[in-house]
Amino acid sequence: MKNSKALFAVLAIAASVSVMAASAFGPQAGDSGKVILTPKPGPEPKINGPAVFGARPGHPFLYRIPCTGERPVTFRVENLPGGLTFDAATGIITGTVPATAGRYEMTLAAENGKGRNEKAFTLVVGETLALTPPMGWNDWYIHYDQVTEEHMRRAADVMISSGMADYGYMYVNVDDCWMKKKGESPYRDDKGVILTNAKFPDIKGMVDYIHGRGLRAGVYTSPGPWTCAEYTASAGHEELDAATFAAWGFDFLKYDWCSYGDAAAGADREKAIKPYRQMGEILKKLDRDIVYNLCQYGMSNVWEWAGSVGGNCWRTTHDLGNQKDDALPGFMQIGLSNAEHYAYAKPGQRNDPDYILIGWVGNTGEERLTTLTGDEQYAYMSMWCLIAAPLVFSGNMAKLDAFTLNVLCNAEVIAVDQDVLGRQGRIIRKTGDEFVMVKELEDGSTAVGLFNLSRASKEIAIAFKDLGMEGKAAVRDLWRQKDLGIFDTGYSAEVNPHGVVLIRILR
Repeated sequence: MKNSKALFAVLAIAASVSVMAASAFGPQAGDSGKVILTPKPGPEPKINGPAVFGARPGHPFLYRIPCTGERPVTFRVENLPGGLTFDAATGIITGTVPATAGRYEMTLAAENGKGRNEKAFTLVVGETLALTPPMGWNDWYIHYDQVTEEHMRRAADVMISSGMADYGYMYVNVDDCWMKKKGESPYRDDKGVILTNAKFPDIKGMVDYIHGRGLRAGVYTSPGPWTCAEYTASAGHEELDAATFAAWGFDFLKYDWCSYGDAAAGADREKAIKPYRQMGEILKKLDRDIVYNLCQYGMSNVWEWAGSVGGNCWRTTHDLGNQKDDALPGFMQIGLSNAEHYAYAKPGQRNDPDYILIGWVGNTGEERLTTLTGDEQYAYMSMWCLIAAPLVFSGNMAKLDAFTLNVLCNAEVIAVDQDVLGRQGRIIRKTGDEFVMVKELEDGSTAVGLFNLSRASKEIAIAFKDLGMEGKAAVRDLWRQKDLGIFDTGYSAEVNPHGVVLIRILR
């Protein structure tokens, strides 16, 4: 997309737009209702998802081409590397990655009775995974210790049927509580292989089922003897557990500190690094690609060293679900903290502010619809995309509603997160009641978020000179997927309380 004259711009407005365009776009400042801003995709095919994908030489490969449009759709892949095959009806690419490192450039194509679409796609074979932030679902904030194998299978089904997979969501990740709980011995078989509990009678079959949908599967453990919920973890069995996860077919590992601190020895920083370095070295030796997520809550400035131990993403704070709302919603507090570490993010290495908690969240049987306003939910998704965070939803997949899907599934908003340049947005101006975040993009444009931290609507502006731009520039509303026009020296908008205007600007 470099040097493209086409404008792809973002205006994530959980509020109203500038007075010039307000009447054309509907809700005015002060409307915090859950107004659906994302246009429904047209009937013609439109291929979404990242432009690049990393894989290690000679390893198994699975990728479902994300594509909206009326089904049936016929897919085609030009210049598909040897060892890979694709299903023209499903768009699922499978097989073995080439053994030779390099960039394998392909063209993905999709066609139905309404039209045809193409997208350039590069398979980068080397040592770097997760070239763009992982996207998917994790069960923790909805199922907790009640999670079952059936929940995971159902989530994979819904990821397809809801259309989430058509926008690039691909990981279906089980969190804690799939193993035996403390006191429910034996915890391992006679060969030391970790045992699942009764709610997971066929974990390999579950992974195969997820793979059969063209999706990837993630798993959870801890370097300590017990997980956070006191289920069996990996202390003393690190290599065997990693090999077992690979044999079961998992593609993602969340490695949670939990009880490790009780047994760890050494100086604080080395103590924090040691188990993650160990698992990072183990994962690199496997014959399967496993994206590595470090979950140790920002200890010892994890952002400074996590990439060097093989981490693809790492939590920078405590759990977002435990963050109490104060003057600001919890997600804003976590997001602002995460934003401070922008210099450490790059392709394959990401700061992780935790999951997207919208829709129905809470323990099984006790969940509730989020109390976040519509404005706050647009701000949430906009902030996560600007900071190039993993986009992992953790609400109830069985209760997805139209508004939640509109927040999660906007291709132009997601493209800011998945931009191949890989930079994390940085804050260039902050006061007590607003902040401005910018993110440079691969095509030469800039995404700009105008965030209102106050409880009253206010006008927030950005001068193009503050972005290093001279002269006029075009601005596009990405949530509504509409051009706003050409502006002389800057742009301003009336932003709702706790809302955002996230614009994409192109000279």
